[in-house]
Amino acid sequence: MIRKTIAAACLGAAVLATAMPALGQNLRIALREDPDILDPTLSRTYVGRIVYMGFCDKLFDINERLEAVPQLATGYRWEDPTTLIITLRQGVRFHDGEVMDAEAVRYSLNRHLTMQGSFRRGELGNITAIEVVDPQTVRIKLGAPNAALIATLTDRAGMILSPKAAEAAGRNFGNRPVCAGPMRFVERVAQERIVLERFPEYWDAGRVHLQRVTYLPIPDNTVRLANLQSGAAEFGERMEPDDLRAIQRNRNLRGVAVDELGWQSIQFNVNNGERSAPLRDARVRRAFELSLDRAAIVQVVYEGMFSPTRQPIPPASAFRIPNFDPPARNVNAARALLREAGVTGPLQLEMTVPNNPDLRQVGEVVQAMAREAGFEISLRAMEFASSLQAAQRGDFQLYLVGWSGRTDPDGNIHAFMHTRGGQNDGKYSNPEVDRLLDAARLEGDVAKRRDLYRQAMEIAIAQDMGRMFVWHRKNIMIHSARLQGYQPIADGMIRLQDMRLN
Repeated sequence: MIRKTIAAACLGAAVLATAMPALGQNLRIALREDPDILDPTLSRTYVGRIVYMGFCDKLFDINERLEAVPQLATGYRWEDPTTLIITLRQGVRFHDGEVMDAEAVRYSLNRHLTMQGSFRRGELGNITAIEVVDPQTVRIKLGAPNAALIATLTDRAGMILSPKAAEAAGRNFGNRPVCAGPMRFVERVAQERIVLERFPEYWDAGRVHLQRVTYLPIPDNTVRLANLQSGAAEFGERMEPDDLRAIQRNRNLRGVAVDELGWQSIQFNVNNGERSAPLRDARVRRAFELSLDRAAIVQVVYEGMFSPTRQPIPPASAFRIPNFDPPARNVNAARALLREAGVTGPLQLEMTVPNNPDLRQVGEVVQAMAREAGFEISLRAMEFASSLQAAQRGDFQLYLVGWSGRTDPDGNIHAFMHTRGGQNDGKYSNPEVDRLLDAARLEGDVAKRRDLYRQAMEIAIAQDMGRMFVWHRKNIMIHSARLQGYQPIADGMIRLQDMRLN
C-alpha cells in the first residue's frame, strides 16, 4: 500500500489535472492499456474488445449465462451440418448512413477471411463460401462442421463493418472505424483518449442513455484508482484485488469481481526466429515450469484471489479437464532437466512483461524462483500493444501474456497451440496436437470433445510445454455509485446499453 500511496501522489496529479470535466451523460472509462488498431479484422488486444463494445455490434452477443443471443442477427438455423443460415435485423444503419444488410455481412466476413494480416482468418478458417440469399439472409458454407462457429461470431469475427467505409479506407480503416453500434467513433489520441458519441439512428437507441463515452488508457493501477476516487473517471476495468479493500468505506464507489473466461500464461519462443534458440528443447521449457510455484505467485501478487492453472479452460467450463493440475515446484528436478538438455551454467533468458505494476511484480517473483533452478531472467517491460507486435515478429524469448477468454474452448486454445494458429507467436508445432484440435472443432458431443482437448493438452502441455498457463483471473471492476445499469458478465466487456449516470 505504501508503493500505491507514493505512486498516486507523484503520478495521479498529472492525470487528474488533464482529465476531461464531466458534462451530462459523459462516461469516462479508465482502461488498463491503450488498445492496438481499432480494426476488428486486424486487432488482437483485450482492451480493444472493450472499446468495440461501444461502437461495433456483432452478429451475436452473449448474455449473463454465456449463451449466444442475437444482436445484428435475429436468429440462425443449420440447413445441414456444414450450412448455416443467418437472418438479419431490419432497419440497421452504419454510422455513415449506409444500410447494414446481407451484402455487408458477406463483405465483412470475406474481409476477415482474406485480408492480409487478419487475426480472424484462423477463427473462421473452414468457411468455404458466404452467399447472399436475400437482403436479410446469409448462407455460410463450411468445409467441415464447426461446433465453435456461433461462439466465434459473438466476438470480433462477427463484427460487421460498413463496406463503403472499409473500401475507401483500406488498411487505414482503424483510424476512423465505421460500424453499427450504439456509439460512433469521434477521435483517438494515442495513449491519451478514445472518444465515442451517441448514434441517434442506432437500431436499439431506446436503451442508450449516454451521450458520450471517453476511454482513458491508464496503465498504472494506482493512478486508475486515484482517478476513480477523485471522480475524474466513473469506471475502472481490471483493477487489483486490494483495490476492493481500499474502497470499502468509500460510499461513492462500487466494486465487483467476476471469474473470467480466459487465462494468464508465459509464452515460449519455440521456433520464431533466432531468439528461440535457448527454448527449442522441451526439457528446458519443462524445467522452467518446475522452477515456479504458481500458487505462490498468485498469493504474493494477487492476495490469492486468482486460480492457479495448467490449462486454458476455465474452472466453470463444462470442457474443463479434471485432474490436469499444475505440478508442484521441484527445483532439483528442474536442475536435472537442464543438465539433460546440456545446460552447464545459468541459462540467461529475457522475459517480456506488459508495463503494468502488478505484471512487473509477477516478473520479479518469477526471476527469484527461476534463479534457484539455474535460470537468469532479465525483464523487458513494454507498452502492451507494442509487446504484441514484438511477439508476432519473434522478438521475445519468454512473454507474460494473457487472454480474455471465450465461451467455447476452441477460442481459448486453437489460435495459440495450433501450428497455423493466428496467435501462436512462439511457433509451437506438433502435428498430432493439430489433428486433435481440428477434430475437436468437428465434434458436437461434450464428453467426446473434452476428451480430444485432454489428449491435446497431455501432448502440448504435459509433454511439450508449448506454453505455460499460470492462472485464471477475476475481472475486478470498480465504478461510481452514480453509474446505474452496468451488468457484469464473465467476458469482462462493458456493454453500454441501459447504463446511465444519476
